[in-house]
Amino acid sequence: TGYYGDGLNAIIVFAACFLPDSSRTDYNYVMENLFLYVISTLELMVAEDYVIVYLNGATPRRRMPGLAWMKKCYQMIDRRLRKNLKSFIIVHPSWFIRTILAVTRPFISSKFSSKIQYVNTLAELREMIPMEYVHIPDSIVKYDEEKCIKRRMRTSCLSNDPEMASVEQE
Repeated sequence: TGYYGDGLNAIIVFAACFLPDSSRTDYNYVMENLFLYVISTLELMVAEDYVIVYLNGATPRRRMPGLAWMKKCYQMIDRRLRKNLKSFIIVHPSWFIRTILAVTRPFISSKFSSKIQYVNTLAELREMIPMEYVHIPDSIVKYDEEKCIKRRMRTSCLSNDPEMASVEQE
């Protein structure tokens, strides 16, 4: 959690890699109580506009929240909290997250949909929000570094490939 702007608006960071494994026998109970904790914390912290940063990188599929849970969360969030949400930033979005949001888009308000932003790297996130008060877990930083290395390798391999170089010039 951190703050931005003159009014000290909240930046809420949610790291999915720390969510419980869906194979737990008490998974539904844990997730429901986690949601209630998050909402009560939001209600205490948020007086003005706020941003949610959802860190999706380094999260195995079995730890990602399900569609039903996300729908329930959205429906239970107080109108004031939905209204004051300035941006919902998803860092390192997987194809699964993108697909779920694409499928659910017709069922959520267009105002909320317009607040969703995808960010592929922590460098892109730094361009959007001040990071000095935002803690990014080490596992996410490592994931980002590995992903950037792979991207650089892929880009340099493509630029060294004569066929790809000719495609890039067209």
